[in-house]
Amino acid sequence: MAGQKKGTGGRILLLVLSLGICFAAAAIGSYFTGMTVNTWYAGLAKPPIAPPGWVIGAVWTVLFLLMGISLFLVLEEDRSSHAVQQGICLFALQLALNVLWSYLFFGLASPALALGEMLVLWVAIAATVRQFLRISRPAAYLLVPYLAWVSFATILTGWILVLNP
Repeated sequence: MAGQKKGTGGRILLLVLSLGICFAAAAIGSYFTGMTVNTWYAGLAKPPIAPPGWVIGAVWTVLFLLMGISLFLVLEEDRSSHAVQQGICLFALQLALNVLWSYLFFGLASPALALGEMLVLWVAIAATVRQFLRISRPAAYLLVPYLAWVSFATILTGWILVLNP
């Protein structure tokens, strides 16, 4: 019921569901990444601050884990609340935009489209953090590293665009 805490089994199921949603998005994004990471992307000129692929993969794994825990914390709150429903919608929007970035950048091999979309993604993440602050401060704080990484990735994407006109 709304507002009631679930038993341990229900909480574990909710956590697994939350993590599953986030890692499903990660898997879809990875599919698009895998399409061209060893071909088109490998041939691009990259900025000197570009981390190696294994670092990027490790960071994204941690970020998707943090996103899943953040979603779980919000889903544990009263889901009949307008604030929680709005937070869930914003979370879903930013997650969809995250996947879309992988499609635009790797699937379509278009840094220009990806950069424009990434600016929208950044705003969506910031709005999600702001909304989550109203619901659960820990949930909001868990998204801050994600916002920071997307800020860095936006710079990298713009730099790649400049280096590869």
